[in-house]
Amino acid sequence: MDIKERIKKNQKFRDFVMWTISPRRRPKPRLWIKLFVNPFVHKRGKHSKIRRISRMDLFPYKRFELGENSTVESFCVINNGAGDVILGSKVRVGIGSVIIGPVKMGNGSGLGQHVFLSGFNHGFSDGEKNSSKQDLDIRPVIIEDEAHIGANSVVLPGVTIGKRCQIGAGSVVTKDIPAFSVAVGNPARVIKTYNKKSGKWERVDI
Repeated sequence: MDIKERIKKNQKFRDFVMWTISPRRRPKPRLWIKLFVNPFVHKRGKHSKIRRISRMDLFPYKRFELGENSTVESFCVINNGAGDVILGSKVRVGIGSVIIGPVKMGNGSGLGQHVFLSGFNHGFSDGEKNSSKQDLDIRPVIIEDEAHIGANSVVLPGVTIGKRCQIGAGSVVTKDIPAFSVAVGNPARVIKTYNKKSGKWERVDI
């Protein structure tokens, strides 16, 4: 039996291991994890940048990847506690944005300022329990290559935003957006699509 299976089957041992990684009721990694573990298990591409003021709540038991020439700007929060956070090459995460895994952003994609992406909701099916004590409803967010999300937008769990989409500022994206679309509003709806034959963005009848 390998070490992972032993940890899973022994609750006391599991609790101890988790305590060494993160304080109870404070979902952030301990300093020794940040300094001596994460650099060896997470992947950073060449010329990638994470501004020092950003809060990187990254845990070694989930993946975090930042591709080549990608940038996480100041005052951002990234947390992979509930799922992997994979950011491709030439990705830009705008000032003050929040990414809570599982989230995947394709190459050349970007977030404006103060964008919120979350790959889970707190469960609330049992009305007799505090939602913080119920299982998470985990559904990955996928931002495909070269899609861009405008400032102050929210993307809900389980949403896929297709290649080269443009999401207007302040939008709340509650369902999938097909590739080569422009979507705006709350809830976000497609208002334009790209016609490859004409080479133009064409308005969609709503």
